[in-house]
Amino acid sequence: MKRFLSSFIVAAGILLLSSPSGQASEQPFQTGEKLTFLLRWGIIPAGEAVLRVDPPEEINGETAFHFVMTAESNSFLDLFYKVRDRIDAYTDTGMTRSLRYKNKQREGRTRRNIVVEFDWANNQAHYMNDGEKKPPVDLLSGAFDPLSVFYYLRSLDLENITVVERPVSDGKKCVIGRGTIVKRETITVPAGTYDTFLIEPDLKDVGGVFEKDKDANIHVWVTADSRHIPVKIKSKVAVGSFVGELTKVRLSLPETTQ
Repeated sequence: MKRFLSSFIVAAGILLLSSPSGQASEQPFQTGEKLTFLLRWGIIPAGEAVLRVDPPEEINGETAFHFVMTAESNSFLDLFYKVRDRIDAYTDTGMTRSLRYKNKQREGRTRRNIVVEFDWANNQAHYMNDGEKKPPVDLLSGAFDPLSVFYYLRSLDLENITVVERPVSDGKKCVIGRGTIVKRETITVPAGTYDTFLIEPDLKDVGGVFEKDKDANIHVWVTADSRHIPVKIKSKVAVGSFVGELTKVRLSLPETTQ
């Protein structure tokens, strides 16, 4: 159970560890977007993950998009391994680079409060966990954090791309994430039936359970329209197959609250 939640959070957090190089088009997301996923280990329901676009914030004097991912185990899994995780990611509004990345982990007895500052004046990422700092990591130009990179991916023309790549940093290293658009297919999830692109990230720079299993893989399905909404994530490692499927979609804030 512990390995299941940990590996799915990695899979969701990757979303992808890859993103196409090239120019982004008009942003396909709006403030208030909320995507809800059911998490399963095989056929066993295990929890819920949510991706949100929160209102913009100011980071070091610069207006920033604010992306949020939460993952929460259900009441049954709480008996064995309780998970309450939250990731906050901030990028410039031009979607050219990350500005800040926060990862608050509550997994069993594990407690982490990670903050990564992207210092573009010096091209370095500064990593801190519960106040303890690590040596800075050199950044590649245009690097994104593991969550923001997916929102950049969504703004690109996937119709005409086969292999995708983009620098990604979690504050401890900076790598070129790569992935392949495998095919286009129609799939059905609880939220409905969708025309999608199937994307497979390269896991060679991903640690944890993925590093230990040479046959491990992740597949991500995103809608083939201009929004490229993720509708399904599936990962396979030695301990089983883990799936997240879209159950609810809200594309923007209700008009009465805008």
